[in-house]
Amino acid sequence: MTGAFRGFGLSILTLTILGGCAATPASDTQQTQTTQASTQVALATPPKVEQPLTLKQIMANPDWMGILAKGEYWSDDSQSVYFARQAHQSPLLDYYQQPLASGEASKLALDALHQADQQYGVLDEARTRKAYIYQGNLFVKDLLSGKVSQLTRQNTKVDGVRFLANGDIAYWQGQQVFRIHGDSGLYEQIANIKMAKEPKGVEAPSSYIAKQQHRLIQYVALKQNQAKEKEQYQAELVKQDPTMTAKTWYLGEEESVSQMSLSPDGRYLLLSLVDKNYSWRAEHDIMPNYLGSQGYVDAVPARARVAEDKYPGERLVLLDLERHEKRDITIEGLTGFDEDVLASVKAENAKAQGESYKSEKAPRRVQLMQDWAWTQSAMQWQAKDNKVAIMLEAVDNKDRWIATLNLKSGSLNTEHRLHDDAWVNYNFNQFGWLPQSDTLYYLSEETGYSHLYLKASGAKPQPLTQGKYVVSDITLGPKAEYIYYKANKDHPGIDNVYRVKLADGQSEQLTQWDGQLDYSLSPDGSKLLLKASRRTQPSELYVQAIGGELKQLTHYTSDAFKQYAWQAPEVVKVPSTHGAGDVYARVYLPQGYDKARADKYPAVIFNHGAGYLQNAHYGFSGYFREFMFHNLLTQQGYVVMDMDYRGSKGYGRDWRTAIYRNMGHPEVEDLKDGVSWMVANTHVDAKRVGTYGGSYGGFLTFMALFTEPELFQAGAALRPVSDWAHYNAPYTSNILNTPDVDAIAYERSSPIEHAQGLQKPLLVMSGVLDDNVFFQDSVRLVQRLIELEKPMFETAIYPVEPHGFRQPSSWLDEYRRIFKLFEQELK
Repeated sequence: MTGAFRGFGLSILTLTILGGCAATPASDTQQTQTTQASTQVALATPPKVEQPLTLKQIMANPDWMGILAKGEYWSDDSQSVYFARQAHQSPLLDYYQQPLASGEASKLALDALHQADQQYGVLDEARTRKAYIYQGNLFVKDLLSGKVSQLTRQNTKVDGVRFLANGDIAYWQGQQVFRIHGDSGLYEQIANIKMAKEPKGVEAPSSYIAKQQHRLIQYVALKQNQAKEKEQYQAELVKQDPTMTAKTWYLGEEESVSQMSLSPDGRYLLLSLVDKNYSWRAEHDIMPNYLGSQGYVDAVPARARVAEDKYPGERLVLLDLERHEKRDITIEGLTGFDEDVLASVKAENAKAQGESYKSEKAPRRVQLMQDWAWTQSAMQWQAKDNKVAIMLEAVDNKDRWIATLNLKSGSLNTEHRLHDDAWVNYNFNQFGWLPQSDTLYYLSEETGYSHLYLKASGAKPQPLTQGKYVVSDITLGPKAEYIYYKANKDHPGIDNVYRVKLADGQSEQLTQWDGQLDYSLSPDGSKLLLKASRRTQPSELYVQAIGGELKQLTHYTSDAFKQYAWQAPEVVKVPSTHGAGDVYARVYLPQGYDKARADKYPAVIFNHGAGYLQNAHYGFSGYFREFMFHNLLTQQGYVVMDMDYRGSKGYGRDWRTAIYRNMGHPEVEDLKDGVSWMVANTHVDAKRVGTYGGSYGGFLTFMALFTEPELFQAGAALRPVSDWAHYNAPYTSNILNTPDVDAIAYERSSPIEHAQGLQKPLLVMSGVLDDNVFFQDSVRLVQRLIELEKPMFETAIYPVEPHGFRQPSSWLDEYRRIFKLFEQELK
């Protein structure tokens, strides 16, 4: 360790371990409404704690909080729920079925798992059969009788399945597509794709020597004629004999199949192809594992960096399986397909280099939409007709298109274009067809918030939701009367489920929750399965009949956790002095809080990770260790705040894109306002405030200490990004474009470029096996600080840890150091 930190004893570690506390938890069913003001605001008094927390307890294996349900989904008959639990220290999941009638969950035996209703199965048109994949094999369930039939038993896994319009089943394995005929039981291979050059047939002699050989040597000519005759015979046999397997498709050796989708009648196969030479990594992209199982250093492959990741995009090909015709799909039908959308950025960067830039139109690289949350395909066929809608995005991140495909010409027609000068969101992209119509439904952020739209072919889009709230997780009801959705209409940090009637566009609220939730609609459309939480209550499963009462289904939170008097953070609005409106934040007050006491309080601001993530909400935080750590800090006399700084999720497009080409600067402005708010409202000493966070939160800690050195007296950066040019392309290129195009944005936004500003104590902690934010990020920054002759930093490394730590001992060591830093520098 290096640096000039003062030593002290960790008295908190000697406190008793949490267990059997009989204190009553604070009520969290009523929301605290805070009035916006620049002066004092009223905050609730924290609950009295009779048994203090310890770091060892809160950083222990989280099993002690309860072994909670996850991966929940409905049974096919809507009468029970399936979910998984992971027993204490087990690497395996156990699966359960819980009938709604009895309320008693039973563990499924291994030999019964294949019969469990499968979450991602597909239904036939009549909704009487369900096909699904289990352990790589194909099964079909008769929903009327409950009978399950296994259709394949192979080592080669099935990759996808669908019912065809006539009830036949089609499935694909690798680059082969099969059809099971329902009337005869025949298994037919309808497509065999080879990414190779088509073999040359029998070739006539072309050179002088070859022609001479055939002219002079009768045997050679005879063999040539016989081979040609066999070739012609075989071609005619395949063409006329209905028992023959379809011809193989040879699509060249320069590409590979990325995705495929089969039309409802099984005639058309839509393929997305990508350059075969593209790789997610380069040869030098390795991550050393210094604790390899054989005692050596293992070289673990790692992803490419955005500075080197040159994704070529994808191209679409349509195969007519009936006529054996291939159509290359052109992108000219995409509105703006050749626009120079980065012209101003390129001109600015060229000017900085003393050069000029001339804008010219050119076809852009595109790919199938890569939504980070959905489970659907970006290629959606109408259920019965050969109509397909495709969602594509530009590799430059500025456009998203929903286009329909002309199957005869191979041309695209733009149905909807979503353009964003910053970047198109990688969430909120669900779409599909209304049954037996030419109308599409989809989500779009075009008004500044994600909302639900309908669009008939050739008509203008029709909004089904409107307002300053976010719509997500849409579900088309089983009878297509309603579309169900989740939205934060009442408060950015409160979720509820709604449905809109397609006949008249009227929405109704179905749940009255006061925290965060996820939902799934029962197959019969009569009930909702909710996974819901509140600020001090981890997620449990609930069921609510449409129009009925809410019923809690699981009670897996441990008594030890429930009985503790956790402080529910207040969700407040911090007024921005930088033109951002209000910044939502969670605030925790010290035990025995007294705003009139002589000594002011020290404070800590936590910076959440991911950047685009919401944490200042009324649900149980995904940062549950940090939630408990913040409770511990309040017991030691700290005020704690965690902010949904600009760039966070849940507040619309403008909040999301406020950091475009300028990461780390708007967010630090928000942190400054957070400190000012605490000083004005919670009796905090502005000269005794620290900050910490992991991943994006670690990056933000760097930027705060480097660019505003008087704002915080100390900071801890966990698994932090120090140079965005070294992070991955899918995330970073959205916000900063690419380094070759926009060096200005990378230099402006990367902490290593601002390291000379460090003046206050900094703790840097990284996992050596982090394949998300590389350990190299911290290594490079440390060397930069050494060369800058900065004495006020320390480092800690964790040899066996990936990005999200796994070992309780690592969590404990990490937070001991964070706590020590704050006790040392802020008290």
